[in-house]
Amino acid sequence: MVSVLGKIIRALKKILRMDPLEGLSLFFSVILIVVVLLFMGSMVLYSLPVFEKFGIKFIVGTEWNPRKDIFGALPFVWGTFITSTIAIVFAVAISYGAAYFIVEIAPPKLREFLSSVIELIVAIPSVIIGLWGIFYVVPLVRDFLRPLFLPLSFIPFLSGETSGYSLMAAIIVLTLMITPISTSFVKNALESVPIELKEAAYALGATRYEVFKIVSKPLTRRAALAGIILAYGRAVGETMAVVMVVGNTPNISLSLFNPGYTLAAVIANEFLEATSVLHISALIALGVILFAWSLAVNALAILIMKRVRIS
Repeated sequence: MVSVLGKIIRALKKILRMDPLEGLSLFFSVILIVVVLLFMGSMVLYSLPVFEKFGIKFIVGTEWNPRKDIFGALPFVWGTFITSTIAIVFAVAISYGAAYFIVEIAPPKLREFLSSVIELIVAIPSVIIGLWGIFYVVPLVRDFLRPLFLPLSFIPFLSGETSGYSLMAAIIVLTLMITPISTSFVKNALESVPIELKEAAYALGATRYEVFKIVSKPLTRRAALAGIILAYGRAVGETMAVVMVVGNTPNISLSLFNPGYTLAAVIANEFLEATSVLHISALIALGVILFAWSLAVNALAILIMKRVRIS
C-alpha cells in the first residue's frame, strides 16, 4: 500500500513539473480515454438484457426474429467475416499489382493520373458506390458470374441460383472500396525505397521482379501491413454500400451467390424500427461484437507489426 501511494505521489510530482504543452497533451489524452471508456461502458450496459436472456446462445444462435424476441447473431458474424475476409484477399493482390505498376512501370504522366484516380475513389461516398453496386454489380453477378461459374456448382461456395443481391455482390463492392486504401499505402511505401539500393541490385544483374522481391518488398512490409489492416477495418465496418447489395437475409450459407447480412448492415436497417427493449439491446450487443472485433484486429495488427519490425 505504501509503495503504491509512493508511485502515485511521484507520478503527481512528474505531472506538476511538465511544461504546458506536455500537460495539455496529457489532459486531452485522459479525456479521450475517459470518453472511450464511458462509450464502451454504456454500450455494454445497454446490451446486458439480451445477454442475460440468451447468454452465449446470442452469439452462436442462428435465428433472428424480432417479432418473437428471438435473437441470434451468428448469421451477421458469418456475413461480416466472409465478405470482409474475401474482399481483403482480393484487395491485397490487386493493391500490390497496381502499386508496383504505378511506381516501377508506368510513365510519369500515367503515374500521376493513376495516383489521382486512386485518391478520387477513396473519397467517393459509400452510398454512391452502393448505387453503382445496385445498377452494375448486381446484374453482373446475376447475368455473368452465375452462368460463368455454373459448371463449378458442385463446389459449396459457388452453388445455388441468385437474384444478384448476394454475398458475392457485397465482396465485389467492398473490394472496390478498400483496394484504393491499401494501394495508396503500398505505393507510398514503394516510393520510399532508396533508389540506391535498387540500382545496386540492378547492377548485380537482378531482374525487375528480383529487385522487388529482394529489396522493395522487405522494406515496405510494415507500411503494406498497415494499409491492409486499415482496409480490413473499413471492410468490417462498412454499412451503406453493403446494405444495398448484400440481400439483407439473416441466414448462414456457404454459397457466395446467396443473400446474407452483416453486423453493421442489420444495425443500420433495424435500429430506428426497434421498439422492444430486448430488440434494442440485441442491436447494441451487435455493436459491442463489432467493436470487440475491431479491437481484436488492431491488437493483432500491433503484434504483427512488432514481429515484422523485429524480423
